[in-house]
Amino acid sequence: MKALKTEITHLVQSYVAVIERDEPHFKAPFHYHPELELVYVKEGNGKRIIGDKIDSFEEGDMVFVGANLPHVWLNDELYYKGFPHLNAKAIVLYFNKEVFSNNFYALNESTKINDLFNRAGRGLKINGKTREKIADKLEKLTKKKDLDRLIGLMEVMNIMAVSKDIECITSETYSCTSLHSKNDRLADVYKYITTHYNKNISLDEIAKIANLTPNAFCRLFKQRTNKHFVEYLNEVRISQACKFLLEMNFNISEIAFQCGYKTLSNFNKIFKKTTGLSPKEYRKKTEAYA
Repeated sequence: MKALKTEITHLVQSYVAVIERDEPHFKAPFHYHPELELVYVKEGNGKRIIGDKIDSFEEGDMVFVGANLPHVWLNDELYYKGFPHLNAKAIVLYFNKEVFSNNFYALNESTKINDLFNRAGRGLKINGKTREKIADKLEKLTKKKDLDRLIGLMEVMNIMAVSKDIECITSETYSCTSLHSKNDRLADVYKYITTHYNKNISLDEIAKIANLTPNAFCRLFKQRTNKHFVEYLNEVRISQACKFLLEMNFNISEIAFQCGYKTLSNFNKIFKKTTGLSPKEYRKKTEAYA
């Protein structure tokens, strides 16, 4: 299922758009666009796909999607059978980063906003009190225009930027662009894993890239990522496998080999442990929602 490229703010001729959706079921295809998108589901349930992650959604679900991150909301099957008591309702806030100038993003005061936008590249689920505050802001934002709407957008961004009620959705390795600092001692390690995930990478080999002994490397890597090296490597491989399953017609054995797994049984085991689904189930679900 390939993502369709769209451009929302061009269609509505504004860098900021607030849309209230009230439909029998959500109709947008699997797509991506340069705008950032905040989605608050008021009614409806089903599955949402964001990047390489399939999750359930229900009333109250709130997600912030970064620029060019593929996504789709798909209601449960009953919503497609025309039952009048079932509706899909949401408030969706779209905005292009260009609504503010480069000078704005260069300000010290904008550091947390920049960090928020970087994290949104993995998709962010908004929970707790933060969700309640933003839901209220979005309801009010639907009635605002012009400068008031821009001020409302700033308020929403500020709430998200300082909140701790936010969690990333996609795997850490989903984004093609590494967010790790070039000055990070492990930067070369992340880069090497990203480009050599399909090969056999030994602990001695990866430790040498960091210029550390294997024991020192393991300690540092666990401290930085809260993961063991092998665990992180498997996440990179499974993330790539998800992309292949979504976008390529390779059979599952071919995908396992392309992602660095020597046996199909090991690939199936790790894939299910990571995603909650077998590769076959993952592909079947995404094809059903296409």
